[in-house]
Amino acid sequence: MNLPAYLGVDGGGTKTRFALIDGAGHLLGEAQLGTTYHPHVGMDGVRAVLAEGVAEVLGTAGLTLADIAYAFFGLPAYGEDSRATAQLQACPAAVLGHHRYACDNDMVCGWAGSLACADGINIVAGTGSIGYGRRRSMAARAGGWGEAFSDEGSAYWIAMRGLNAYSRMSDGRLPKGPLHAIFNAHFQLDNDLDICAHVYGGTGYARGELAQLSCQVAAAALAGDVVAADIFRDAGRELACICDTLRLALRFEPGEPVPVSYSGGAFNAGELLLAHLREALSAASPHFDLRPPLHVPHYGAALYAARLGSHPLHEQHASGGFQPPLPHG
Repeated sequence: MNLPAYLGVDGGGTKTRFALIDGAGHLLGEAQLGTTYHPHVGMDGVRAVLAEGVAEVLGTAGLTLADIAYAFFGLPAYGEDSRATAQLQACPAAVLGHHRYACDNDMVCGWAGSLACADGINIVAGTGSIGYGRRRSMAARAGGWGEAFSDEGSAYWIAMRGLNAYSRMSDGRLPKGPLHAIFNAHFQLDNDLDICAHVYGGTGYARGELAQLSCQVAAAALAGDVVAADIFRDAGRELACICDTLRLALRFEPGEPVPVSYSGGAFNAGELLLAHLREALSAASPHFDLRPPLHVPHYGAALYAARLGSHPLHEQHASGGFQPPLPHG
């Protein structure tokens, strides 16, 4: 008889990652597929990605659906549309063939991975941005209202700010900095206005692809572009504001340390973003403790599945003493 396994699924606006672990926290299998953002792929698309990913990790581990003792599915936009949330909640049952699972927003995966399910705050800055924290019996979220009017500090937000700066550099509202040439090289443009075809045209970039343009903004900042550097400064301040809102919502007491960690592709910029986040957190409260993430979100989702399945892992695993063979990023 196979030992119980715990499944974690970290959905996102760009990709969905799966992790299967045993009761000791050992990684049995992992997979990466496309987005499970239902406004873009529909419920059928969500179910298809979940089914393929679950089958892939089970195949790697040589296990069956019956071996999954518990699963946690963190899905983008979960909880943000009552009708859609009910459908998302039902999706895993059709994939697993049982109801030993829980669903929530993918922000929970970031917290569970970065802080190994311990009290504190995690800030996600990927395709979107959102903050989520736990303290004792309390949980709270802030930010994450979508790219149309929120998601401040996210990779998408950074990219849109960068594209706006490019347009201003192109027509003379801003002096041309390295950002202008970097975008032209990336899109292979001879005519600046042709960038509109890439963004708006019939073969225009999807939301997740646009978010990846934050890499070009980071490259410009590293090349000395002042406007691009200011975008990362503003992103750090926005993300710190989310954290401070959560500190108050979770009722951290005066003098009580507030653990903060992070996840999401925007943090691939490293100190370009982290230095400003650290500075803004320090200005908001001297008790913030910014820490590198212990685990990646999909592994965190599996840790959380074990906890929900009444099998919390040994303290050495939860505290980071056990490091699964997964890269951060």
